[in-house]
Amino acid sequence: MAGNVNHEYHILEPDIWPLIGSISALTFTSGMVLYMHEMASGHLVLGLGIAGLIATFFAWFGNIVKEAERGDHTPIVQLHMRYGMILFIASEVMFFVGWFWSWFDFALFPSEISEVVGGVFPPQAIEAVIDPFGLPLLNTLILLCSGTTVTWAHHSLIHGDREGLKKGLWLTIILGVIFTAIQAYEYAHAPFAFGGNTYSSAFYMATGFHGFHVLVGTIFLIVCLVRAYKGHFTPRQHFGFEAAAWYWHFVDVVWLFLFVTVYVWGGWGAAVH
Repeated sequence: MAGNVNHEYHILEPDIWPLIGSISALTFTSGMVLYMHEMASGHLVLGLGIAGLIATFFAWFGNIVKEAERGDHTPIVQLHMRYGMILFIASEVMFFVGWFWSWFDFALFPSEISEVVGGVFPPQAIEAVIDPFGLPLLNTLILLCSGTTVTWAHHSLIHGDREGLKKGLWLTIILGVIFTAIQAYEYAHAPFAFGGNTYSSAFYMATGFHGFHVLVGTIFLIVCLVRAYKGHFTPRQHFGFEAAAWYWHFVDVVWLFLFVTVYVWGGWGAAVH
């Protein structure tokens, strides 16, 4: 009979938000270029791009939540969404590979840019580095603890314990906020400024982008917490939360590599602040 659904796939209806998101992304990047060149229209174009992206996130992700609650995310759809999340995290891994690559290149071959760094790493311009066993070690313990709390929340959900789900999410979010606050304090009191040499540039780009990912992951978990209070997620269907947990574990693992390679190994032998 015409109109009957005889498959388990979810056919999306036409939607304007992908187009709005694309235009907003173009506006945002154009605004960034104008802003960095200190052109008069930079602030306006950048603001419009950011506003459009935020509106797209709210509307598009809201539609996805509605689809999930409506039952459109069948097992086969959830499987493909998992593949998509795995590929997204893989692309994020390669994003950080670029920053690690530059860090190791600067650290292992300082003689190739001796006129800039004096043939040593950290460069001669760096009088002191951040003590890895101070705030960075504390942040490492905080993120490791957050990995256990988000796992607790996941297991609670699987076993139908919604109170455990909420408590685990609350703890993970609080730990994520504390991590961000400590990193902001660390940046404010760092013994070297952004840019000027290879060490500081690579340090702030690698750790700063990780901090941005922690912020995104925290927002991801806050949305999951709101949905948990609304009664969303079941032991058998909770991909939204599962994706957030995967992303958070990815953030944890990246930080462990950053702590070891950037904070501990990268500043080995240098004076600490």
